[in-house]
Amino acid sequence: MADEGARGITRRRLAAGALALGGGVAFAALPADPASAAAPSHGGRPTLRHGSARRAGLLSAPLRQLVTDAEAFLGPSPAHPWYAGAVLLAGRGGTVALHEPIGMAVRYQAYDERTDTGVEFPADRRIPMREDTVFDLASVSKLFTSILAVQQIERGALGLEAAVASYLPDFGRAGKQDVTIRQLLTHTSGFRSWIPLYEAPTYEEKVRLIYDEKPAAAPGTAYLYSDLNLISLQLVLERITGRTLDVLLHDEITGPLGMRRTRYNPPASWKPRIAATEDARRPWSGLDRGLVWGEVHDENAHSLGGVAGHAGVFSDAWDLAVLGRTLLNGGAYGRERILTAESVELMFTDFNTAFPGDEHGLGFELYQHWYMGAMATPRTAGHTGFTGTSLVLDPATDSFLVVLGNSVHPVRSWRSGSAPRVAAANRLARAVPVRPARGRTAWFSGMAGPATATLALPVLDTSSGGARLRCALWWDTEPRADVLVLEARADDGTAWRAVPFTTRRRGGEPEPHPSGTVTGWSGRVWHELSADLPAAPGLALRWRCTTDRLYVGRGAYVDALRVEAPGGVLFDETRPADTARVRAVGWVRSAD
Repeated sequence: MADEGARGITRRRLAAGALALGGGVAFAALPADPASAAAPSHGGRPTLRHGSARRAGLLSAPLRQLVTDAEAFLGPSPAHPWYAGAVLLAGRGGTVALHEPIGMAVRYQAYDERTDTGVEFPADRRIPMREDTVFDLASVSKLFTSILAVQQIERGALGLEAAVASYLPDFGRAGKQDVTIRQLLTHTSGFRSWIPLYEAPTYEEKVRLIYDEKPAAAPGTAYLYSDLNLISLQLVLERITGRTLDVLLHDEITGPLGMRRTRYNPPASWKPRIAATEDARRPWSGLDRGLVWGEVHDENAHSLGGVAGHAGVFSDAWDLAVLGRTLLNGGAYGRERILTAESVELMFTDFNTAFPGDEHGLGFELYQHWYMGAMATPRTAGHTGFTGTSLVLDPATDSFLVVLGNSVHPVRSWRSGSAPRVAAANRLARAVPVRPARGRTAWFSGMAGPATATLALPVLDTSSGGARLRCALWWDTEPRADVLVLEARADDGTAWRAVPFTTRRRGGEPEPHPSGTVTGWSGRVWHELSADLPAAPGLALRWRCTTDRLYVGRGAYVDALRVEAPGGVLFDETRPADTARVRAVGWVRSAD
């Protein structure tokens, strides 16, 4: 099995094994984008520089609101601040259009569990956030380990479908003999989420705990997110390369890309520039360490000497943006290349089609509205970290978002959920304009939730039969939860009924929608729509967009509404008199 890696990653070879991957591997080239085409490249792929929203091809108002929204979480959210501070970075193409620190990097010296309050440092010892504040990335570290693994697959030293035990024979104990490298990368090995390695007194005994661990599910039968997957991958990488993970990180990623503020175990001289994390004490922490500041927060990573496959990397927002830009560039940054474009494509391809809702590429999570918000598409890739960190990359719009917060400062119980990440992602998604299909404006449903927005045409006489609606339609909603429906009702008081319709994107085949609804992701392109309308002397026709309270997509747009009948045009949005009779509740005219 180990020899399979010698042939590297190829589309043809993986496609041939698609049945083993759930039959759902699909490939599409990362899109070229006008925003990236105009970016500086220094002789290669786009590199980053600060610039205006306009230069990035973004709308400035949503970016300003992104900061306002983030600042709200410095207050009760709902009982305590979600974070003491954060650094926000957003951009598109080669332009970083937003790079904003808020709040404090170091605020609390301890946590008082009796009063559930933070004990603050004196004012002169608190440290505000800066653009270059360094954060403990927690599980965002998993992305670096995954990239290092894919590099070794490219070079033929590691096989994606090879058994982990072919590199680490002792790993095969306790029913793990068939676990593959791919299953480690996609969290389908069957490992439970974690075990307290920090309780084992020596490094060798910690490793033995992993080797002796019995899977909680048969390999390949379930998605179970587990730190043990990436720790195991670390052991494999160190075995096949003869280098420790921190050396690999520097040699293969941060050195070539010039990421000078990204490393394991930052030196003591960095401490004033590092965001503090938790007052780590039992029972809420596994170890009694007091205020963790400048050292890794994760207990297992700490017990492994600060270098671990699942946690331990420290970085700042700019360096993470460089990594994101590199991946959106197809593995290159300026003149440096750390991955082939095909490898990046695979990292952004869902290998977990057998586990809907748990979409996962090689190391990267995909299509997760719970922290990607309206940036989520089937190709949107990212990861979060327990300390309050996240990275989201959207190839569809060539945009990237970094949210780094110290949300376990002073204690992990003060925050829950991922609301600040979702709010930031929604604003960046809204900042990517959707140009009208025709003319200067289009109808936009908005992105509020929970909400119902209706867009109603004037009552029309379709009694002669043969009437047809034509328009342009653009939609991107949270799949299944948020729905756009075309409905009609006769003037005899009958209930609203869905109207079946057909859509077609440019260059594509017609797609029927017999339920009269659309939901999910449509490719973020305009579709031409046609629908046969019921015959009635007084027919009311409307679009109704409903969203739930959890998450939203980018919304829905309708443009160029026109109703034709054999006897002539019954409604035409280009006629001012007809447009004036449209009744919009929640929908607005938008030029984006």
